[in-house]
Parts: sequence; C-alpha cells; structure tokens
Amino acid sequence: MKTLTELKESIQQQEIKHIVAVANAAEQEVLQSIKSALKEELCKFLLFGDKDQMNRKAQEIGLDLNSKHIQIRHEVKDVAGAAVKAVHDNEAHIVMKGNVSTKQLLKAVLNKDYGLRSGNVLSHVALFEVPNQEKLIFLTDAAMNVSPSLHEKKEIIQNAVKVAHSIGVEIPKVAAIAPVEVINEAMESTTDAAILTQMNRRGQIKGCLVDGPLGFDNAVSKTAARQKEIDSEVAGDTDIILVPTIEVGNALYKSFVYFANSKVAAIISGAKAPIVLTSRADSAESKLLSLSLALKTLKNN
Repeated sequence: MKTLTELKESIQQQEIKHIVAVANAAEQEVLQSIKSALKEELCKFLLFGDKDQMNRKAQEIGLDLNSKHIQIRHEVKDVAGAAVKAVHDNEAHIVMKGNVSTKQLLKAVLNKDYGLRSGNVLSHVALFEVPNQEKLIFLTDAAMNVSPSLHEKKEIIQNAVKVAHSIGVEIPKVAAIAPVEVINEAMESTTDAAILTQMNRRGQIKGCLVDGPLGFDNAVSKTAARQKEIDSEVAGDTDIILVPTIEVGNALYKSFVYFANSKVAAIISGAKAPIVLTSRADSAESKLLSLSLALKTLKNN
C-alpha cells in the first residue's frame, strides 16, 4: 500500500462484522469519524457515555444514532472501564478512545479483572503517509514507552512488525535510529541498536530486517546513506522507524503532521485487542484512518 486511502478501501471490501467500543463518544470529531465509518460501511459501534450529550452532538453533525449499526450504553461513572470490559467480554472487538484521557483508558486496559493485558509490552504504532515518500512509513513508539529497555525495544519492534504484516509488508525493514550511525558506548541508543541488529540476524527478532544504529537521514534517504557509505538493506528504504525514546518519537510524529502535512493512522499494539488511541487534537480523518488500521489488524489475525 502506498496511501492510507488504500488501507481504508481494503476494509470496505469486508463484510461488516466487527464492533468498535467507543469510550465516551460525546465528542464531535469522534462522532464525525463514526459517521464516516458508517457511511463507508467499515464496522459497527457500541457507544458509551452520556446518552443525552451524545444525541445533542450527533444532531449537530447530522448523525443518526438510531442506525442499526449503532448501540448506545448510557454510562457516566466509568466510561473507559465499560468500553474496555465490552471488548474483554467479547461484545466488541476494538477499543476506541473518545472524550476520555489517555490515562483513564490505559488504566482500564491494564485492569487485572477486565482489562486487555496479554503479557506483552504495549506500544504505540503510527503509520504515516508522507507526501514526498513513495511508501507508507511506520513510527514507533511515540506515545507509550518513555525510555524503553533493550527487552522493551525488542517487543516494540515485534508489535510494529505484526501491524506491518497485517497491511501486506511481508519483510518490513526496521531502522533503529540514533544521533549517529556508528556505535558510541556513551550513547545507549547506538549500543541498543547494534544489539537489536545482531538479535535479528540470529533469529531472536523475527519477520523483519533490523539495522542500526542509523541516523534519521540515512534511514529514510538513499542519497544520505550513499554519502556516508552505508552498506545496508534497510538504509534509505525503511518501513519502520524505531526511536530510542518517547521524546524523539513524539517530536518526529508531530513534525510529520505539522511540517510535512502527513496523514496518520495510529493504534496501540500488544494487547489482546487493537486500541485506537488518538489525541483529542487529531482530526476526524485521522481517527477514521486509525480505525481502519485497527480493523485491518483484526482481518489478518
């Protein structure tokens, strides 16, 4: 796939069978994305929140909440917990963040009684359509793991590789980026990248090609890689950018969106079900594309 529109269209070909539990759907951009998803016949919805507020906001955008593909559950006390529990109880297949904080939703996801723990590290996987690039590019982790350990980086890679496989990238190329493309013992990002590369070569990280340390420039630019005489199957042809810390990932994520006018879809991977965890500042289009990515991972698992 070269565009996120292709991703969305690949979902439209499916029979409508998956249900998305939305934690507090009483928010205009969320409801707009739900309206678009229903129009394009992507999925069904189970909406949690204040029923009166949802109805008022839905009327403002012309969304009919009486659709046969929508169920409403009036919930004001623990809306995040109710949405997560619905997935835990197999009433729905995906959790989508509505007008709740990320902290509230993740607290519910990690709940020991009704949460969606799988025993794996949870990580944020973003898929970008960057205007000047020839293919879609993944970025991980920009929102969950603050300063991941080597073990956590390994699992973050595997989470992203799983999502990449779901959209048809058979052997994704993973660039473990760092400030420099040589090993510097004073920079943990470079030593971790080198170890991850070796782990991949020895079969400890599967289903992909890993190389690092690579600078961001030579990870995404063949010209930059040639100038620095880097001989690598990954350099200049990266599918997945693995960042060393959340600060790097968050800055890159927002730079792609605000400087490069990129489109983005993002989910949390590693739980028992996909989690659509977009920012309240994200557009309805971004929420719809993120929902499409979550549905795509379900289709292929």
